[in-house]
Amino acid sequence: MDKPRKNWKKILIAMRADIVIFVVLIVIGSVSFSFVKTALLKNSQELGSSLAASCASEESNSLTVYETLLSFGADTISSNIDVWEYGDMENWLRAYSNRIQMALGQGTVDMYAVIDGKIIAVNPWEGDETYDYSSSSWYQMAISSDKAVFTDVYTDAIYNRPVITMAKGCGENDVLAFDIFPENIQLEKSAFELPDGASVFLCDSNGTLIYSQLEKKYPKNEVQEYFNGIFNGIKSGEHDKYDSFVMDMDGNKRGAYYKTMPNGWLAVVTIPFSSILHDLRSFTTGSLIVFMFLILTLVLITLKDLKFNWQIERTNETVRVLGNSYYAIYRVDFVKNTYEMIKGSDYIRSRMEKTGRYDELLKTMVEVIEKDACDEYMESFSVENIRKLVSQRIRDFGGDFLRKFGDEYHWVNVRVLFDESLAPGEVVLCFREADLEKRQQLQERKLLETSLEASRQSEKSKQAFFSNMSHDMRTPLNAIIGISELASKAVDNPEKISEYLDKINLSSRQLLELINDILDMSRMEQGKIVLNTQKFDLKKCINDCCENFRFQAEKDSKAFEINFNIENSKVMGDPFRVSQVINNLLSNAFKFTSANDSVKVEVSQLEKGDYSKYKIVVSDTGLGMSEDFLKKVFEPYARETRFSTKKIAGTGLGMAIVKNLVDQMNGHIYVESRLGDGSAFTVTLPFITDEEEEILAQESTKNDNKKAFSLEGKNILLAEDNMINMEVATEILSMNGINIVQAWNGKEAVEIFKKSKEFEFDAILMDMQMPEMGGCDAAKAIRALNRSDAGKVPIIAVTANAFAEDISATAEAGMNAHISKPIDFNILCGTLEELINEN
Repeated sequence: MDKPRKNWKKILIAMRADIVIFVVLIVIGSVSFSFVKTALLKNSQELGSSLAASCASEESNSLTVYETLLSFGADTISSNIDVWEYGDMENWLRAYSNRIQMALGQGTVDMYAVIDGKIIAVNPWEGDETYDYSSSSWYQMAISSDKAVFTDVYTDAIYNRPVITMAKGCGENDVLAFDIFPENIQLEKSAFELPDGASVFLCDSNGTLIYSQLEKKYPKNEVQEYFNGIFNGIKSGEHDKYDSFVMDMDGNKRGAYYKTMPNGWLAVVTIPFSSILHDLRSFTTGSLIVFMFLILTLVLITLKDLKFNWQIERTNETVRVLGNSYYAIYRVDFVKNTYEMIKGSDYIRSRMEKTGRYDELLKTMVEVIEKDACDEYMESFSVENIRKLVSQRIRDFGGDFLRKFGDEYHWVNVRVLFDESLAPGEVVLCFREADLEKRQQLQERKLLETSLEASRQSEKSKQAFFSNMSHDMRTPLNAIIGISELASKAVDNPEKISEYLDKINLSSRQLLELINDILDMSRMEQGKIVLNTQKFDLKKCINDCCENFRFQAEKDSKAFEINFNIENSKVMGDPFRVSQVINNLLSNAFKFTSANDSVKVEVSQLEKGDYSKYKIVVSDTGLGMSEDFLKKVFEPYARETRFSTKKIAGTGLGMAIVKNLVDQMNGHIYVESRLGDGSAFTVTLPFITDEEEEILAQESTKNDNKKAFSLEGKNILLAEDNMINMEVATEILSMNGINIVQAWNGKEAVEIFKKSKEFEFDAILMDMQMPEMGGCDAAKAIRALNRSDAGKVPIIAVTANAFAEDISATAEAGMNAHISKPIDFNILCGTLEELINEN
């Protein structure tokens, strides 16, 4: 009776220890749960704050454009205020406003200035003479700061609508100001990605919303009321805590994070708690499973017979070396060629004793090892090789092999571990199932190989693109050179000369189209394409695009049909980019159709209201595309490689450009096509509708009120270093009755202007890159001359430098406009007329 009592006493003592462990596990689990929740909330705070900072940075960058334009204007007024008269100031403000509208879009800003106590407005309003500007916040802020200042959103007394005023001092009590309407301020989210369900807000320092993006649409007043609660929490410091939250408009918890912009505005991001704590639920479930498993293990260990104490002691000794991650562990005496099974697999335990000869154990092990690895396994883990490893002081040796478990093979990692803490002449042989880890490694390797192959394919596509581009550019160049030679031999045949010139013009435009595609793709890859949002007539825009293809349809005997089913034609968007999309789609449709085929354009309005979606379908009955090519039709450099009777020219960039533009306009594009059955491209674009039909009437009235104007007899200074460009420009402008004075570089242009009489020249055309002195430096030198016409004479950049930074450089140099080569002389003459009229 004494022995059972002792055993039960030991069992009870062991169970008390298990209870303590059980309590400790509960405490650890609770602490872990709290720790994980805290960590998730803190990580979310860091992520949300980072996203808010990204939003703030994006908007600050956007506002920098307005600030730069305002600062440039204020500096210009400050440097000229002592020499300009009131009329000069009005003219300059109007010209500068026109340039800003051209750059940012019509109606983006309303500009005015306070000069010598008077308001000078580009768009004068009734009562501006009696308006008490001195008590306005924007004026007080501007004259007390040497930087550009922003007001909060307020209701403008003139427009009776929300407005933000940006102002900067340009003299002791003089101020230049822009009125910016909040709806023109948008966040560009291409630089960051929001979590699922996240919301973004942009507000002024008083909490008035300027911009908001929620998962659902709500009335503006409800969104503002909801945001007021968030804003008050931010101001009180409540949302500086990682575990603070707000209830959203659907009654769900959200974390709120913010970033204050330099001008006092706030960028706020809210993230649903359901997204933040998603991983906590998985952690809780996993922890419960592990907890129950541990409890069961504790109960089993408690009921173990005490006669296994010596085995437990040896097992603990081994576990200290290997840990608990192995399914089979053996101590091997490589001197006596014996083993001791500390932990064995089901297969080995059913065939081998707990101790025995090691070589017999090896033979049994290889029965379940893949056949290709058996010989290598026997050699690598033989007694002789283990002795060699120990003699070389190699403490860890092993590798991976496939081992059969039931009917399936799994990857297993085997290690021979040597340590001085073991008995002399002994090592530990252990096995760990590594199937998931190994398969992940193999999958990663496969992904790397796939990525390498994709990279090779991309390089191959680019090489094919450059090869095709070289061919496609040489083709029109060869035609231009060859036909030019033919024309030189047919000077006595006017009909032939006219025919040759038409062909040269066609080839030149084809070459220009190729170059424009390449430049557009380059700009898109660098993120330099910016949408110019403005009011326009969508129906007229698409009709104008289609009209350019009617002649081609008649010439090629192709049916061409256009159908409209829209209610709101006036929209807000970028008409140039819409035209570019339509032109590319129609160009492809006409390229891949033959005589008697048809091309159709269908435009329909899917939704009606302030925000509408429009569907544009361009379909044809032409060649169609293969199923393989459809998968990569929007990839750069891609071309259909199927055989065809037609030789199609182009860079392979048109559809990539279309896809990029549609994405930037928040639209979608997809294509349906089969070889021989034609293709149908469907574009869906969202637009803000404008139901005011007065736009065209106002433009018509404005055009009717214009005075008749002619360029005949005007004196133009032309600066150009290229002989052919000089000859062509001089000839065409002279044909319009313009008197041309030639300068072959910027320095010569400055000297000619210096020696001329005041107001002798009506305008100056200036190339950018010229020897002696470039066009920008020459423009600055002319503007700096001490004569009354130096600051007024229109200077137009006529240059091959057509990127955004080039346009900015010419504006900074004091030029009034920028026209890219090759020159469209209709645009040039129209620009000359507009600028000369202003003077």
